[in-house]
Amino acid sequence: MAFSTFDSDQRAFREPNPGPRLVVICILSIALMVTDNRNQTLQTVRSMLGTAVYPIRVLIDAPATFGRWLSESFSTRATLLDENLELNERILVQSARLQRLAALEAENARLRALLESTAKIGDRVLIAEIMSVDMNPFRHRIVINKGSSDDVYVGQALIDAQGIIGQVTRDQVYSAEALLITDVDHALPVELLRNRLRTIAVGTGDLGRLSLPYLPRNADVVEGDLLVTSGLGGTFPPGYPVGSVSKITRNSGQQFLVIDATPAAALNRIREVLLIWAEPTGVAPPADARSDAENLSETATGGID
Repeated sequence: MAFSTFDSDQRAFREPNPGPRLVVICILSIALMVTDNRNQTLQTVRSMLGTAVYPIRVLIDAPATFGRWLSESFSTRATLLDENLELNERILVQSARLQRLAALEAENARLRALLESTAKIGDRVLIAEIMSVDMNPFRHRIVINKGSSDDVYVGQALIDAQGIIGQVTRDQVYSAEALLITDVDHALPVELLRNRLRTIAVGTGDLGRLSLPYLPRNADVVEGDLLVTSGLGGTFPPGYPVGSVSKITRNSGQQFLVIDATPAAALNRIREVLLIWAEPTGVAPPADARSDAENLSETATGGID
């Protein structure tokens, strides 16, 4: 019986014992490692091989890289939008709190203690967005997206980053209606920051103009005088900017000056407002702000030269 065939002999001839080849390969590998470690001989070869293989690596990694880039782009955009919204709200709050700086500096210059002469302002504030604007050109009213469900109350003051905007006139639970200071039915107790002269700022129906109709001809008022809330009436906390005197007309046949003022707030461009809570002062507000105007007009009439 034959133990081998021609085919098995051929396979044995074609497949020599791998032992010698393994020894040769190990010797060559060790020689290359020693040579490269001492002389950095293969550094150039490795660089060339890496350069040749790089396009293949980029092509293989392209789908995963694109997926990561797409995910990070959408995630970064959402994060930036959230951060932008948060920063805008923070700027609005900080700007509103800094509005009283001018009033505080003026009172400190006269050596008067602010806490002894003005009402305390609470730190509680609430940002609201404008939902709609009254399209009637003679009615300056807006609707905001906060109501009594957010502790908003009728008579609450509204401000923005520049100054007083108006006050809440109607509560609608989840929204509220507010009257702007330029509405013809609105009157606001104010004082001139320079000399603390008190008067009433009345709406004219023009978003860019207020009227000060109750100052006598001999009143100490000049163009550019800053108007701030006086705190009388209990609705608006004292010290918040209202506007500045823009025009003064002295008619010899009239008892009072004709004075126009420009509102500090950009009433025709507001999108968000700030609701503020004032600490209780213990003084009940009058039934109507225009009653203060009548009292002032009577006092002023008696003082005219």
